[in-house]
Formats: sequence, C-alpha cells, structure tokens
Amino acid sequence: MSSAAKLSRCVDLLRHGEAAGGACFRGSRDDPLTPAGWAQLEVATAVDAAAGAWDRVLCSPAQRCAAFADVLGARLGVPVTALPALRERHFGAWEGQAAARLPAADLAAFWSDPAGFTPPGAEPLRDFRARVASGWQEVMTLTLSHRQPLVVTHGGVVRAILGEVLGLADASLLLLEVPHACRTRIRLPEPQAGGLPSLVAHGC
Repeated sequence: MSSAAKLSRCVDLLRHGEAAGGACFRGSRDDPLTPAGWAQLEVATAVDAAAGAWDRVLCSPAQRCAAFADVLGARLGVPVTALPALRERHFGAWEGQAAARLPAADLAAFWSDPAGFTPPGAEPLRDFRARVASGWQEVMTLTLSHRQPLVVTHGGVVRAILGEVLGLADASLLLLEVPHACRTRIRLPEPQAGGLPSLVAHGC
C-alpha cells in the first residue's frame, strides 16, 4: 500500500434504485422504491456490506434513499444520518413529468444551457450546486472519524458532488451518466496530509 493510500479514507456514493411512477423529473416528489429498485440496491451493496466495508451511512431524507439506508444501517449495526442538503433538485412545474411530455424547445434549452434555463418554479442550478456543495462539506466533516461511509442519494446530487471534486462546469454535469444503483467512490485525504478529494471509481 502506498503512503498516499495510508493517509486517505474513502466515501462511497450510491444513487437510489428505481422509484415508483416511472421515468420522470423526480426531484422533491417523494416516491418509494419499487421492488426492482430495492433489489438493485441489494445487489449493488451486497459484497461491501458482507465485508463490513462501511462504518456509517448518510442519506437524503427522501424515502427512495432513506428507507434502504435505514435497513442497511440496522443490518450493519452502524449509525444512519439523513442530511437535508443531499436531497434532489426541485424541478418545479416539471415535477413528475416525463421528458417526452414537455415542450421540445424548453427541454432542449434545459439540456444545452442548464444554468441559463430553469424550469418554471424550479430550484436554479446555481442554488442546487451551492446546497449540495454545503452538504458535501458536511459529509466530509461528519466522516472525519470514519474510514469509509456510504452516502445514499440522487443522481443529480452525485453529479453535483463530482462537479465539486473535479471542477466541472454546469454543462458538463449532464454528461455524467448516473443510472439507478450506480456506485461512485471518492478518496478523501487525511486532514494532516493535505491534498484534495479525488475520484477513484464511478459506474455500476
């Protein structure tokens, strides 16, 4: 093991599984996991959970994240903490709407200029990124005494955290694929060692 590895710890990010209601803009809408979504998370966490890899679980308060986090934490015998800053972006009038049902011009503007176009009543991307950045700082602070916590959250939050770690522009966030039950690992340097967080792995 390298000296850098000895002076670091990891945070694992996990996007929730499939939620009831089908594919749609699901931000503050609090749909539960489907049985298939629950099974996706069981598969995604099986090996590391069996090995006792995680010593703390953090999560979004949304039930599609918190319900599984509570069960996994109880199974592992580790603390579970919900962090409001890790909730998904609120999409305003687009909440619960499938992309195919939205005006094509608005949808194109959303994808091409995510910072400049905000759906009616939605949380502006700048505010969302600032909130998630605050939540990420909270995660790093809460995990100072833990070697490898698991964070169960949303696709948009995973993108925003990776944006913080990698210094990505707003338009680049949408180029990151974060499917259901996707796993991401970020290495955090120990405070006394200095340095910055870095991406170790991302994908299913």
